[in-house]
Amino acid sequence: MLRSLVGSEMCIRDRYQRRVRGPQCYNQMGSGKPRGIRCARKLRVHRRENRWALKAYKKKHLGTALKCNPFGGSSHAKGIVTEKVGIEAKQPNSAIRKSARVQLIKNGKKVTAFVPRDGCLNFVEENDEVLVAGFGRSGHAKGDIPGVRFKIVKVAGVGLWALFKEKKEKPRT
Repeated sequence: MLRSLVGSEMCIRDRYQRRVRGPQCYNQMGSGKPRGIRCARKLRVHRRENRWALKAYKKKHLGTALKCNPFGGSSHAKGIVTEKVGIEAKQPNSAIRKSARVQLIKNGKKVTAFVPRDGCLNFVEENDEVLVAGFGRSGHAKGDIPGVRFKIVKVAGVGLWALFKEKKEKPRT
């Protein structure tokens, strides 16, 4: 039972709580949490165990997202072109998107990488060393290209944009 306190008997915190939340804040029955001076460890352990129910926390701390990522947490990766492929666009679009299969040097994983811009596939040959970057959607396919999560940025150490604009030439090997 809540007894009526006046003036100096009521501590400042209680006055503030009553003003903000009303008198119902004093009824702590059924809140489900231990409260008191010696309950910090219990609260901390309980929070630590229940954080694993949160999807974002689990994804970050298990490390499986990093293990299954072909780049292994980095933004770019070098690879060798194994073959050039054309991928059909999703409906309602009708096109063949020019892509290349690339085997990454750092871990040997094979990924499909999109070759951006019109005619840039001509600069990419088999067995070329290319620099591959993400498509900008955090591991998801972009636009109407199904299953392609990466794009080619450089070929043989020269930027694809410079080759396209004819500012540089591809080095002879």
